[in-house]
Amino acid sequence: MRAMILAAGRGERMRPLTDKTPKPLLKIKGKCLIEYNIANLVKNGFKEIVINHAYLGEQIEQTLGNGERYGAEISYSSEYTALETGGGIFKALPLLGTSPFLVVNSDIWCDYPFVNLAHPPTKLAHLILVDNPAHNPHGDFHLKQQQVYQTGNPCLTFSGIGIYHPNLFNNCSAGRFSLVPLLIKAMQAGKVSGEHYQGQWMDIGTPARFQQLELETLVLI
Repeated sequence: MRAMILAAGRGERMRPLTDKTPKPLLKIKGKCLIEYNIANLVKNGFKEIVINHAYLGEQIEQTLGNGERYGAEISYSSEYTALETGGGIFKALPLLGTSPFLVVNSDIWCDYPFVNLAHPPTKLAHLILVDNPAHNPHGDFHLKQQQVYQTGNPCLTFSGIGIYHPNLFNNCSAGRFSLVPLLIKAMQAGKVSGEHYQGQWMDIGTPARFQQLELETLVLI
């Protein structure tokens, strides 16, 4: 199964840290955030990796190269302007093939064992949900018997990790659009499964959370 890391965001909330450096290249304990994600993917058997980029994307390519030193094969989907989650994945579909693929947000810290996702889901999507952090107390989606619903009580937070079948993007057109409406439509059709992960996870969305992660005692990947 191939994997994609979403790395095209501007990182507005992370300014001024991202004024001259794309957020995926910000360093935690001397190592770029995106490198931790690459290491975790490779360790769990995902070696064909697609990375999309837009803002300061040339820095990402210069830093990571073709992935050889990580034991990976990295290819890039360059966006003139960030296409959001849905548009970015849709543009990269020719690089991802015709089978289900894994997508990971580049701005999360997580030790999820990706090897657990080696078997593609039978539905259009499979989402990894986590406990609600302080910045998202109400959560995103409801999980019941491994089925994900748009509403329900309690709700958990979408981790930014999911497996998607290319058919999820049927009838989409090139351009800027969010993944969320596609997922909600699939949920309404009963075609989204999920699981609750309770290990290390953090969304590095603000300078404060970035600094918090730097101070955390972490099991480094």
